[in-house]
Amino acid sequence: MTTPRPTTNLTADEARRIALRAQGFLGTPNRTSGVRGILRHLGAVQLDTISVLARSHELIPYARLGAVGRKTVETAYWTTTPTASNAPTTSTAAPSARPPKPQPHAFEYWSHAACILPIEEWPHFAFRRRAYRNRPHWNHELPDGAYDQVIKQLRTEGPLTATELGGAKRTSEWWDWSSSKVAAERALMYGEVVCVERRGWKRVYDLAERAIPQTLLHDELDDTECLRRLVRLAGQSLGVGTRADIADYHRLKGEQVDAVIADSGLIPVAVEGWGKPAWADPAALETPPRGRHRTTLLSPFDSLIWERARTERIFGFTHRLEAYVPKQKRVYGYFAMPVLAGGRLVGRVDPAREGRTLVAKQVTLDGPKAVPAVAQALAEAASWVDCTDVRVERVDAPDLRELLAKELTRILA
Repeated sequence: MTTPRPTTNLTADEARRIALRAQGFLGTPNRTSGVRGILRHLGAVQLDTISVLARSHELIPYARLGAVGRKTVETAYWTTTPTASNAPTTSTAAPSARPPKPQPHAFEYWSHAACILPIEEWPHFAFRRRAYRNRPHWNHELPDGAYDQVIKQLRTEGPLTATELGGAKRTSEWWDWSSSKVAAERALMYGEVVCVERRGWKRVYDLAERAIPQTLLHDELDDTECLRRLVRLAGQSLGVGTRADIADYHRLKGEQVDAVIADSGLIPVAVEGWGKPAWADPAALETPPRGRHRTTLLSPFDSLIWERARTERIFGFTHRLEAYVPKQKRVYGYFAMPVLAGGRLVGRVDPAREGRTLVAKQVTLDGPKAVPAVAQALAEAASWVDCTDVRVERVDAPDLRELLAKELTRILA
């Protein structure tokens, strides 16, 4: 691919601020759009099984909006609403008029990872559904007839969890899926089945033809149209990014980005110190980023810090999730959450909960100046998860532990 010579030059600081605004951390968030607005602004919210303060998909809107209720978050993602155009408009409507069909706001699919996605993006993942249908190898074997049985059961009985389909696992091992679970997941990847709801932490499977709005269901775009849209969305959500940044957002291949980026609407830019070609959302270049910075704990699965190389390039901060690292080899803790303040990453907190106490098991600080911000982030997070106290156990710089404890006492008083 030949990259056009950029006509716009950005300093590293300008690129950082553009990225923060694009991700909803700089300026006043549009609170009226709420959780659904955040989802559409980001384009994807990652799901993960780990829950410390809360699950990651709850932490994403919290980090941007503040103490939005956790029930409010779940309702925003998974509650369907009637379609106004289908609803009777007067009290004299015929008795036989059909009730309005509930419409989902989001669906779950494979994007950056398993993600919640805005429902209107269903057509743009057709390229991935086709690729899965053509996939020659699967890790899980599927007995003859199992796939058809799951489809038949969903058609007959309506939306069901894997447990209701016959059980999610054959044994107690997390990876040992039952044939019905394998079939449901395969149908999900193919697009014949969709998840537009979770009950607790369980996926609810339904036939796509029943759950996806008809205006979206049959809009099977070709691969080029899908990729062009996702590259443009990634550029908008990032504000500015390299080829690798843009590809990583929805886990595209580099060559897929190359094939469409010239027609994506993104603008080539040169960023000081990046050393690689970059592209920016033209809207992000129209006005300089201004406004208040959020001070908050970030989920390790937050899209601001998804890509480690990008995080290091923009913030000079090395981030690594250590939940799957043996305990004796961890440096920062099981679920170390970076602390964002003033548009910088100023430390890390590995949190836990004991009753109504938020425990900062391990805290890493970028010097004494980071103490007030880390204390503020801890106090806000404690209030959000209904904790009344914060206890600090370890601080990487022991002389700052007392200073942090005093600042917390002052805030919580």
